[in-house]
Amino acid sequence: MQLRERERERETHSSLHLLSRSDRLYKFSHAGICITHSLTVSRYFSSAQHLSSSYVRTIMEAAGRRKASSSGGGARLHVAMLALQLGYAGFHVVSRLALDMGVSKLVFPVYRNLIALSLLAPFAYFLEKKERPAMTASLLLQFFFLALCGITANQGFYLLGLENTSPTFASAIQNSVPAITFAMAAALRIEQVRLSTCDGLAKVAGTLLCVAGASVITLFKGPAIFGPTTNGHQQQQQQQLAAALAAGGSWTMGCVYLIGHCLSWSGWLVLQAPVLKRYPARLSVTSYTCFFGLLQFLAIAAFLERDAAAWVVRSGPELLTILYAGFVASGVAFAVQTWCIHRGGPVFVAVYQPVQTLLVAVMASLLLGEHFYLGGIIGAVLIVAGLYLVLWGKNQERATAAAKEAFSSAAAAAISDQPAAADSCLKQPFLPPPATSDNV
Repeated sequence: MQLRERERERETHSSLHLLSRSDRLYKFSHAGICITHSLTVSRYFSSAQHLSSSYVRTIMEAAGRRKASSSGGGARLHVAMLALQLGYAGFHVVSRLALDMGVSKLVFPVYRNLIALSLLAPFAYFLEKKERPAMTASLLLQFFFLALCGITANQGFYLLGLENTSPTFASAIQNSVPAITFAMAAALRIEQVRLSTCDGLAKVAGTLLCVAGASVITLFKGPAIFGPTTNGHQQQQQQQLAAALAAGGSWTMGCVYLIGHCLSWSGWLVLQAPVLKRYPARLSVTSYTCFFGLLQFLAIAAFLERDAAAWVVRSGPELLTILYAGFVASGVAFAVQTWCIHRGGPVFVAVYQPVQTLLVAVMASLLLGEHFYLGGIIGAVLIVAGLYLVLWGKNQERATAAAKEAFSSAAAAAISDQPAAADSCLKQPFLPPPATSDNV
């Protein structure tokens, strides 16, 4: 009996000891589970915090790049566009002088593009020698059509229209270029137009304001604000305008030619954008365009210009007009325009076209002795307001695109940098691992 009681006491003591040990093991295991769970939650929180900080950092970097671009490259872009319009405004006067001196309408563009090609080709060859993509037959065909649209049709229609109208009217009708370019770019989906957003409405309204302002400068004079007292040059212009109106048919055909000039110019601006994406060597694109334009004008002049004396430059003023047209209006202007299209897009370049009418009015008042009227002031205000709306719309569009790109890049970077432990399942210490297919 005593032995049995001692054995029962030993069994009871052993059971109590085992229970106490199991309880300690359970508490220790539970503490390990809590610690592991806390570490996992901490890792997930750290990953989320990393995602947030990476997103904020990317947003700040994008904002800094956008600010630097708008303060540096953006200012250069606007200055380049103003200089471009100033050069084209002077070309209106130079072209009219060349035609008045008897320069042939076919010989003038041949010399103009020959000078431009001789100016652009060396720079394109040496500066873009390592950047030029491989030339293909498809690219040559695109350059040929660019020249046909932007050189041959553009310059040919302009000279035909200028001969039958006046520089003021030619400059005024060119203000349809922004609207035509905007419509072409929107139809080809090169320019995004979202009328449900503020930036889309601003671009449309700004384009219309620019066209309206330039039209006011041309069609509404009002009282003279300032100008010279003599009006001899103004009377001469009125006599030329009356003679052109008396011709009737010539004036109508001049308007038709200028409309064709505006259509070809707008098409040239729009078609350059996809070509520059495929062939980003801007000077080379301009050089190839001038080369094919020169060949096309040479072929046309060989058939239509039979007078050998038309190819002879007879005076210094004729030479100066040809040099200005070649160096400024073609060589420098084409290079600057191609750079601006690459940086700002075709609509951004076209929307500066009405500024040319304002510059022509100012140059005519200062250099040719014409009066500056109230209509010019009102039109200038409308042009500036329209430009502000279009540029504001473009900036808002770029800011929205930059924010979306920053968010996507930040999310991708944060996901790729997550710790590997954050994706692991919850592990419990002191417990056997789960059975796998290999252990079964």
